[in-house]
Amino acid sequence: MSAEEDKNTRKAVLEESATVKEDSKEYSSSIEEVFSSKEVPSWQKQLTLRAFAVSFVLSVLFAFIVMKLNLTTGIIPSLNVSAGLLGFFFIKTWTKFLEKSGMLRQPFTRQENTVIQTCVVASSGIVFSGGFGNYLFGMSEVIAKQSTEANDAQNIKNPALGWMIGFLFVVSFLGLFSVVPLRKIMVIDFKLIYPSGTATAYLINSFHTPQGAKLAKKQVRELGKFFSFSFLWGFFQWFFTAGDGCGFVNFPTFGLKAFENKFYFDFSATYVGVGMICPHLINVSLLVGAILSWGIMWPLIDARKGSWYSAELKQSSLHGLQGYRVFIAIAMILGDGLYNFSKVLGLTLFGLYRQLLRKDSGTVLPSSGRSSPVIPPSLSYDDRRRTQLFLKDEIPTWFAITGYVTIAIISTATLPHIFPQLKWYYVVVMYIIAPLLAFCNAYGFGLTDWSLVTTYGKLAIFTIGAWAGASHGGVLAGLAASGVIMNIVSTASDLMQDFKTGYLTLASPKSMFVSQIVGTAMGCIISPCVFWLFYKAYSDLGVPGSEFSSPNALVFRNYAILGVEGFSALPKHCLTLCYVFFFGAIVINGVRDAVGRKWASFIPIPMAMAIPFYLGPYFTIDMCLGSLILFVWQKVNRAKANAFGPAVASGLICGDGIWILPNSILALAGVKPPICMKFLSRRTNAKVDAFLGS
Repeated sequence: MSAEEDKNTRKAVLEESATVKEDSKEYSSSIEEVFSSKEVPSWQKQLTLRAFAVSFVLSVLFAFIVMKLNLTTGIIPSLNVSAGLLGFFFIKTWTKFLEKSGMLRQPFTRQENTVIQTCVVASSGIVFSGGFGNYLFGMSEVIAKQSTEANDAQNIKNPALGWMIGFLFVVSFLGLFSVVPLRKIMVIDFKLIYPSGTATAYLINSFHTPQGAKLAKKQVRELGKFFSFSFLWGFFQWFFTAGDGCGFVNFPTFGLKAFENKFYFDFSATYVGVGMICPHLINVSLLVGAILSWGIMWPLIDARKGSWYSAELKQSSLHGLQGYRVFIAIAMILGDGLYNFSKVLGLTLFGLYRQLLRKDSGTVLPSSGRSSPVIPPSLSYDDRRRTQLFLKDEIPTWFAITGYVTIAIISTATLPHIFPQLKWYYVVVMYIIAPLLAFCNAYGFGLTDWSLVTTYGKLAIFTIGAWAGASHGGVLAGLAASGVIMNIVSTASDLMQDFKTGYLTLASPKSMFVSQIVGTAMGCIISPCVFWLFYKAYSDLGVPGSEFSSPNALVFRNYAILGVEGFSALPKHCLTLCYVFFFGAIVINGVRDAVGRKWASFIPIPMAMAIPFYLGPYFTIDMCLGSLILFVWQKVNRAKANAFGPAVASGLICGDGIWILPNSILALAGVKPPICMKFLSRRTNAKVDAFLGS
């Protein structure tokens, strides 16, 4: 599940921000009145060396976390709160030390905190939009071998550090320049909410009040405890993984038969933490999908082996049971994606129509080209102050247009050298359309907090892949085109959300833009290096059943095969089942919207249901446990759970995620775990004992 597919995971952030808002009432009815005595630093002073140093450290940490999630399930929760909280902790600790020694020259401000959060999220965002768990790795020979179609040389490109870094540098910055001229329209004129950006801003504002700073210290303390526990637990588990099928991750929690169908708890601190961040409905939807697929459908289809598909096929063959798992999941995801794409596009067009009809000049501020904007007196003190400072530091429109055109020209000349199948005229067409797609996604993201990044990527796969054709490397061309569009659309919506966060914390648009540029540049180097470490350390990367099987890479490659070759690759009756689940996803979404928010909270989400169809239920058990822990905690003490739940979850995710670094180093150094712990049936164990005794 991508950034667009975990919209509801951000509700945890919004809940915490609601608590912060309540706390802020103790200080003043106006947030900006609390900070009125503090001078707002210039945009240059908001961009400090210490901020970027901390951003780099956190970017590396988050790169490992997101990469692990990317190469396992693809479910990536919002890390904005963790980035803001950890940035506050590191800089506050450093400045307090300098203050005591009398060497502090510049105090730590909420604007600098916002710069750190923006830079870290921009950098870690490249791990996802860079395609290391989907389109980019889907080009590799490892993934291509899992399909009998389009696995020839012209549709394969194996990962290499050089071309991956070069590719990201020529496509990742275009999105930033494409929406810069629209910042005032989106943030001030249209007053788009950007729920996650707004929630993050309230949290950062809270950190820098006396009471908020005390709460932040307690949150960091809890995060540190569970970070240590999670890291040490990962280290402890390593000792028992000396061979295939060894370790706690293979513990048959519900029995060996259930284990064969992937129903077991794998002791992953990461996914327990993710389950605590994701809302209960997401976790329940995952469990419902797991029971429907691995508990009912796949055993029934497996019983028809030899009739519906050949019994001689390998387990990983897409002409066998694996084909039903992958293509039915794709059908559900496409049905859900089409419905929500149409819904968000409709809301976007309707919102634009209403804005254009609104002729009240008192509510629409002048264009950014004016030197002395008139701020309506009807605005609150907070809005007047924020608007004044937001419009003060202009980013010239000519600069944005020149930057976009220049990078587009460089990119158009470069990409065909990286991917010969991706012709220059394909790239030109994409860059003409891309600003429109970036605007639509940024606007819809501001309305709904739902980013349709992978949906736009899938559209690029089908259109460019079909245009190129099967005989001209259409699969690889489609995957590369997906990467171009996903990077543009993703960075554009992220930047607009950062503008909203900056607006609410009085951070300059210029400092937000520069921070996003720096963070993106960091991500273009850090992300490929982290992926390369995984690629070299784990020889079974991308192999089904391995620790890092990267299932979404196979899904994206199959999107490309479908776009190029049609439905000929599907096994018997699979197309019929795909139609049923495609339209079923649309109907379920329609019912969810029709019954209202109250009853919709009891209806599973098709996108979430589809994830375990091809991954298996194991991670859903972890996430449901995390959800249960949070649910019980909220029943016992809701205020404390809302305040510390995200910190505990972040600690579990970060500790287990950073363990990957020493684990990878040990693997590269050839250091093997000393013990293999396996779980056998009584009959198998008797055979082993008899064999060893003989």
